[in-house]
Amino acid sequence: MNKPNLRIHIAPVGYEIDRIVLPARERRADRVYLMVHENPGQDKALRFIEAVKERLEEQSIEVRTADHDRLDLFSIIKAVKEIIRDECGNNVYVNLASGSKIQAVGGMMACMMFNEENNVIPFYVEAEEYASPQNEQSSSGIREIMDIPPYEIQKPAEKLIRALRIVRDKGRISKKEMADLCDEEGIIKVDPKKTSRSQALFTSLDMNIIQPLKVQWGFIEEEKIGRNRWLEITEDGKNAAKFLI
Repeated sequence: MNKPNLRIHIAPVGYEIDRIVLPARERRADRVYLMVHENPGQDKALRFIEAVKERLEEQSIEVRTADHDRLDLFSIIKAVKEIIRDECGNNVYVNLASGSKIQAVGGMMACMMFNEENNVIPFYVEAEEYASPQNEQSSSGIREIMDIPPYEIQKPAEKLIRALRIVRDKGRISKKEMADLCDEEGIIKVDPKKTSRSQALFTSLDMNIIQPLKVQWGFIEEEKIGRNRWLEITEDGKNAAKFLI
């Protein structure tokens, strides 16, 4: 059980030490998640990870690691999202200055999509001095810590995400089977007293699930083959599923 209102920092580890450690110290972080590459053998920042962990632990700050593919935007977004969800009830600060550009973009997008409790604050750290390539870290010291307003990015409603999972997992699914599964899982609901319940299910599925996923989000496509209609996930849907599901 988390202690309420802990100060949580999330920091991708690149070639920075001070820009992770000093903000955590100044803002009295209780716990820091270091985002590290999921394949250590391909991670050139390994020595920085150990240095950062050692310095944070010297400050009596708890350190955890979060594996992700540092080259994959969707993997980055999902990793940050999962930490935000795990730290529900705490204040979460996402460091946009400590890793690569794609990690900064992914971190900011996660802040904008998964800040349901208004407890997530992205921030940027301006270095005191930028180092030459032969130095141990890319910069040293910090001049300023700047909070960045996490303007909201809309994401699909939870029922649409649940429905998208069904289509993704099935690969291809008939509209009839989709209606049955959505009914079983409570994603769509119809009045049990309706005389034509089957037709009511189809109408609800089309209006509340298929049309938003197909037209508004472009996550699924619909095809008629013979007398049946089939649903299949699109490439955009597959990419979104990587971090939404």
